[in-house]
Amino acid sequence: MRGARFHEELKQQSMAQIFHRSANTISRVTIFGAIFIVGFILWVIGGIIRSPFFTNQGVEREQPVPFSHQHHVAGLGIDCRYCHTSVETSSFAGIPPTQTCMNCHAQIWTNAAMLEPVRASFATNKPIVWSRVHRLPDFVHFYHSIHVSKGIGCATCHGRIDKMALTYQAAPLTMQWCIECHRNPELYVRPKDQVFNMSYVATDQATLGPKLVKEYGIQKLTACSTCHY
Repeated sequence: MRGARFHEELKQQSMAQIFHRSANTISRVTIFGAIFIVGFILWVIGGIIRSPFFTNQGVEREQPVPFSHQHHVAGLGIDCRYCHTSVETSSFAGIPPTQTCMNCHAQIWTNAAMLEPVRASFATNKPIVWSRVHRLPDFVHFYHSIHVSKGIGCATCHGRIDKMALTYQAAPLTMQWCIECHRNPELYVRPKDQVFNMSYVATDQATLGPKLVKEYGIQKLTACSTCHY
């Protein structure tokens, strides 16, 4: 009698249940699945943000004059500092004034069509408006002079610019990329007399790097205030 009553009560409870017992399993799968889906979406967004589409890495920007570093640096052997005069003394490497261009082009390629903007700039005393290739966010403070004085070569950040017919951004310039160097400067530092040598390759960086870090007094600065203040 008692057993029959128990089965009757259980039957009534089953009839009163709105969702099937499998709904519990479905809900668990849905919750855990949603977590993985959200994680995957964030992973995709992170990849997109670090992609060349956002960082502009490898993008050749159109310029008013198709200036070739490959021709001027590798071909003619012009030192970086001839045009970028303030790279050793200030935060900004400097964009050469038209007069710098005309020091040579008043005598060679004087009628070249591609150099008409240069001649017009010189005649009107209006600077050429170049499209900036390496641009950091306004909240990032970067100083060329301190990096140059500590033995970080131009090619470390700008790549083999002496091989670029048209200038493009070789590195992603993301915070992760910068911090990698700040954490391990011994992997990138070079002798100061080789900073502007684009083709420099260390024969034994594993030995030379730590030695130069100590000699130049390089600190592994990773605090946020180093670049954001």
